[in-house]
Amino acid sequence: MPKGGGLTTRGPRNLLRQIREAMAGAAPAQDRLDMVVRTIAQSMVAEVCSIYLRRASGELELFATEGLNRDAVHNTRLRPGEGLVGEVARMAAPISLSDAPSHPSFAYRPETGEDPYHAFLGAPLLRGGRAIGVLVVQNRAERRYDDEEVEDIQTIAMVLAETVASGELLAQDELRDVEVAPHRPERLKGQRFAEGLAYGHVVLHEPPLAPEQLLSDDPDAEGARLSQALFALKANIDHILEGGQGKLAGTSFEVLETYRMFADDRGWNRSLEDAVQSGLTAEAAVDRVRNEHRARFAQARDPYIKERLHDFEDLANRLLRVLAGDRPGDRELPDDAILVARNLGPADLLEYPRHKLRGLLLEEGSAASHAAIVARALQIPCVGRLMGLRDRLSEGDLVIADGEAGEAYLRPRPDMLEAVQSRMEVRAQRRAEFAKLRDTPAVTLDGTRITLLANAGLAVDLENLNDTGAEGIGLFRTEFQFMVSEELPRLDAQTALYKLVLDAAGDRPVTFRTLDVGGDKVLPYLETEREENPALGRRAIRLGLDRPGLLRLQLRALLQAGAGRELRVMFPMIATVDEFRAARELVEVECRWARRRGRTLPDRLRVGAMIECPSLLWHLDALLPMTDFVSIGTNDLFQYMFAADRTNPLVADRYDPMSPPALRALAEIQKKCADTGTPVSVCGELAGRPLEAFALMALGFTRLSAPAGGVGPVKRMILSTDLTAARRGMASLLGSSAGSIRSELESLARKLNVAI
Repeated sequence: MPKGGGLTTRGPRNLLRQIREAMAGAAPAQDRLDMVVRTIAQSMVAEVCSIYLRRASGELELFATEGLNRDAVHNTRLRPGEGLVGEVARMAAPISLSDAPSHPSFAYRPETGEDPYHAFLGAPLLRGGRAIGVLVVQNRAERRYDDEEVEDIQTIAMVLAETVASGELLAQDELRDVEVAPHRPERLKGQRFAEGLAYGHVVLHEPPLAPEQLLSDDPDAEGARLSQALFALKANIDHILEGGQGKLAGTSFEVLETYRMFADDRGWNRSLEDAVQSGLTAEAAVDRVRNEHRARFAQARDPYIKERLHDFEDLANRLLRVLAGDRPGDRELPDDAILVARNLGPADLLEYPRHKLRGLLLEEGSAASHAAIVARALQIPCVGRLMGLRDRLSEGDLVIADGEAGEAYLRPRPDMLEAVQSRMEVRAQRRAEFAKLRDTPAVTLDGTRITLLANAGLAVDLENLNDTGAEGIGLFRTEFQFMVSEELPRLDAQTALYKLVLDAAGDRPVTFRTLDVGGDKVLPYLETEREENPALGRRAIRLGLDRPGLLRLQLRALLQAGAGRELRVMFPMIATVDEFRAARELVEVECRWARRRGRTLPDRLRVGAMIECPSLLWHLDALLPMTDFVSIGTNDLFQYMFAADRTNPLVADRYDPMSPPALRALAEIQKKCADTGTPVSVCGELAGRPLEAFALMALGFTRLSAPAGGVGPVKRMILSTDLTAARRGMASLLGSSAGSIRSELESLARKLNVAI
């Protein structure tokens, strides 16, 4: 290959047409492959051209060659990472060398006869950011291939990957066990985000759009299309950043800022333009650059750098949709959709039709993420932390979401599907049993009445309230209305929602938690400063007190909705007595404002605090007399107690809520509330799990607020419990020096025949 020569005819269009002509005949598969490498070698003036494909074992097998020993075809195999070819596949990036035999990764294979060849240029065949093969050209002379030649072989490798994967180059039966696309059954272990079982067909959230046409005859026209699409993309992002109405509702301000930064990135734009000028369509150029970024970022060890991959992924996907003219909501979903995503916001999840959505599988996220909370509210099985999930699935694949074991089964065997169907039947029977208990009072065997409430935050929760048998809503999360809106909800919109909630509850109590945003819940229309540690930053009540107009607007809406009836308002993340005093004063300010205008106020107004900050444990004597009630948010309380971010999967399991320190803290709160006569409830996730709820009752709590799906199982547990015996058993366990007493609690429950 003469230096600087590249393709004999600049651009890959001519070459790809020759390849497709070669593949159009009815010759055997090997003959067609031989024609492909011969055509590439001639066009690129290379003395050697070889194609390696990855086997299911991970080995790279020589499938065709022009220039090397033909006897080596299907006999030469390289282990993962072996040789220069293995190194190209491992790095998922091209390698160009002037003297290949001197490279430390060079692997000598005498059967190939490649001894005379010094210059080496290899490019990966990428599918989903994963190398499914390697394309290599070689020359005898020691020389380094220039940037244009590297660009050419990457373009050819990209088109070859698409051609192989589509079955256009080789039929699937001819590929035997070549891993072009995943097709075998697989089991992935993740984490349980929302309980339940479901099976159905994969729907990729904002799926990458495969370019229908790869090559262009008019690079200038494609460049113009690309420029127009980039302009539209940037304008859309700017529109959202300025607080206007757009199509990215719910995306955080910080991420949008990152999108804008990446959209303006010169390197990214130049890569797209160069790919178009090489002869690709605008869509194929975006797809190629996305694959290159995906492969490069996947090699990074820094978690922050890896996170940036998702920004590029989403940016590229949105750009492809702009080019395609697609609009959100146009997609047709199967009736048994299993939604698959890298990560998901609550607004994104709510955009999908609930009646068609069976399950949710995520590559990332955490059980405390708001997508997981929404999934639990909707009673959609959800499994997260499924590494490499999207690269292992295609749209329409059959998949099982096992929210009990925290697993996903991809393309399951018939026997596995039958087993899951049997388990689903058992779950249906259990739900039927819980339904029979709906109107049964939650009273223990020894006669203690337990008030069992439900957590809510969505309209669907109100629809399910009667079905659960809950005695009211112990925690209504008001932030979802703010998170799914493209602008700050107006007074009348907030009032209408709160009135709807109270009407649906009827005579049953409802406790509204005021706006709990900040930290991991950033609203796109609120200007926020980037914080080093947002979990400990300006969030919840801190944001409300710093922006009293925002909190007063919500309080005014709550007071209007509660006119003439009981209203319960609770402030989140109170860390000091002064914060609660200031928040309660804002309630009084709004009450005085309403009286001056002759407005009707609630007949009974009760104001409470959430105990989520450990600082309050030593100031309850000052706080409790100021409150009408308190509620314990165990999720945040324990993450702060153990200094472990519950949304960070690297540390989220560093503590067990069923450990002596956590249980002693809960026992202390319960005792102080009992001494002062302050009503107390537990509204964290613990209250919805039978074993944990059993422990809470044994500590003296008689008011629990659980997710809707947990009400039935917890009620069944309550009806089977001798609470006097349970409290005796708990007293003996609290003095343990173990890191967790979960197994001891399970043994106690079994001994007492408690249904957990």
